[in-house]
Amino acid sequence: MPDAGRLEAIWIKPARREAMDPVEKASAVAGRGLVGNADFGAERQITIVEREVFEALPTQIREVIDLSARRANFMISGIQLANTRDRVIQIGPCRIRIRGETKPCHRMDEVCPGLQDALKPDWGGGAWGDVLDDGEIRVGDGVNWVD
Repeated sequence: MPDAGRLEAIWIKPARREAMDPVEKASAVAGRGLVGNADFGAERQITIVEREVFEALPTQIREVIDLSARRANFMISGIQLANTRDRVIQIGPCRIRIRGETKPCHRMDEVCPGLQDALKPDWGGGAWGDVLDDGEIRVGDGVNWVD
């Protein structure tokens, strides 16, 4: 089956409330998350956002924000995340079970006034999930839903 989507970016959060570090690859550990990420072992092991959501933001917001400010681990394209709770997505060699919607918080408005409200509809803040497989994930990896 050809890939439906693509992994566009990876970010690791070295510590809570610190800037996200862009990386070309990340090691995922089943049941734990991404090695080196501040949320390693936490309930929200992985967070994912869609590139298309950011491309659809109003121009005045798009021009101001750095995509890492969304504080997600992965940015994907070609796959929609809305209403996918309990589905399994494959990113490179790893499967991730989507556990819920990542609702944008007030910190988004610290980045750019209006960003929180702009991301609220249709899971615009992305999704979070659990890592099901160990593996190395790289920017450019294919992304697919697992049936």
